[in-house]
Amino acid sequence: MDIELTEEQQQVRDLCHAFADRVLRPNARRWDAEHTFPVEAVAKLGEMGLMGVMVPTDWGGAGMDALSYALAMEEIARGCAGTSVVMSVNNSLFCDPVLKAGTDEQRREFLEPFARGQKLGAFALTEPMSGSDAAEMQSTAVRSGDGYLLEGTKNFITNGPQADAILVFAKTDREKGHRGISAFLVPTDLPGFARGQPDQKVGIRASASCSVFFERCPVPARFRLGAEGEGFKIAMGALDGGRIGIAAQAVGIARAALEEAVAYAKERRAFGQPIAQFQAIQFMLADMATELEAARLLVWRAAAKKDQHQRHTAESAMAKLFASEMAERVTSRALQIHGGYGYVTDFDAERHWRDSRITEIYEGTSEIQRVVISSAVLRG
Repeated sequence: MDIELTEEQQQVRDLCHAFADRVLRPNARRWDAEHTFPVEAVAKLGEMGLMGVMVPTDWGGAGMDALSYALAMEEIARGCAGTSVVMSVNNSLFCDPVLKAGTDEQRREFLEPFARGQKLGAFALTEPMSGSDAAEMQSTAVRSGDGYLLEGTKNFITNGPQADAILVFAKTDREKGHRGISAFLVPTDLPGFARGQPDQKVGIRASASCSVFFERCPVPARFRLGAEGEGFKIAMGALDGGRIGIAAQAVGIARAALEEAVAYAKERRAFGQPIAQFQAIQFMLADMATELEAARLLVWRAAAKKDQHQRHTAESAMAKLFASEMAERVTSRALQIHGGYGYVTDFDAERHWRDSRITEIYEGTSEIQRVVISSAVLRG
């Protein structure tokens, strides 16, 4: 695999790196402490074309490839993990399925303004009693006149408190299991829609999530994405691409932690010398750097497969599994290198540690990634 970046990809990386240093890193600790949604930063991401990275320019996006998206995600996550997941959901879980499965009419209404960052999208698959086993969802969409009545509850919906539209999955035929699931583009100003209070989370606090509720919510048939019964396929396809973004996010979080651990180890002195001179610290840094590079290469491989229009389910799962678990290990070691200072909020080590943990859970837990990977291995 050719891992040389093109000039355009380098420019994307450098642009996002500079934005992270100028706008995100100086504010990330405050946004985290105050649970503040970074409105102005997200608007700027839209102006930069980063809310629709892989969407063609004809539909309001930047028209770039999946590797450029991964590069951008890593840099933005290095600056602020919460901001990066706002960007990730809008790109991977909202714009991408609308681009692939939507009609031109749907793309005009539900893609162009979202890819430009003028509106914000969300993705609603998880329910209170249905997470990894999506086929057990209880939400329904029943035919009524020229549309559907949507009933149900979805939870942990990233971007939920701010979303202008949500891609919602519900059963149109209870008897068909996952083949009875359909997808709907639901504007959040429809009657019968309500949001819960924002979730109080351990990490990624600049990214807001909440439960959303549908009570006889009338959804026009023209808002159904794809045919009836195609919802599960649409969801799984979106998650394949989304896992590349979350893996890149994990790399960015870990990279921020490593950079800060290196700087701290050079400054902090013990027993008459910088702690960077101690082999115990050096070996931790060596392991952290090695794992980080390995994770990045897995992300790039999955992105390259997507760009080549090849099946990338297993590669995306491998990237997400390794990168997310790597991020937890790296951020934990970074906290350890900081010693007592790592456990107080005056330093960012504890925030990176908290932010990393969710990457092992959302968009498919580590256990689900292992199921996906083992299935591919056994198929040969």
